[in-house]
Amino acid sequence: MAWLVSKYLITAAVVVIVSETAKRSDRLGGLIAALPLVTVLALIWLQVEHQPQEKIANHAWYTFWYVVPTLPMFLAFPVLLPRLGFWFTLLACVVITVACFGLFALFVRRFGIELLP
Repeated sequence: MAWLVSKYLITAAVVVIVSETAKRSDRLGGLIAALPLVTVLALIWLQVEHQPQEKIANHAWYTFWYVVPTLPMFLAFPVLLPRLGFWFTLLACVVITVACFGLFALFVRRFGIELLP
């Protein structure tokens, strides 16, 4: 149980560090947020919990493919924010991301990469 609590605390600390840094510096907060800290932590947790190397490698592989369709959201958000306000922009970005993910999954399927079950 202590291990699980430690995992939650360390992972939550990453989110707090990003948000607190972003309050002080847009660029530094963005840089820290762009680092694959959550993925690195997940890979560490998988290794420490003695998961097979294939499982760890697959996690990294699929993370790459799942990140790609999220990128348009980061371009749309600053454009939409002054026009729609925060909450509608956030909702629009979720819709954009889901649409991009669906289209991207169909596209990469042609190359033998299955992102949807």
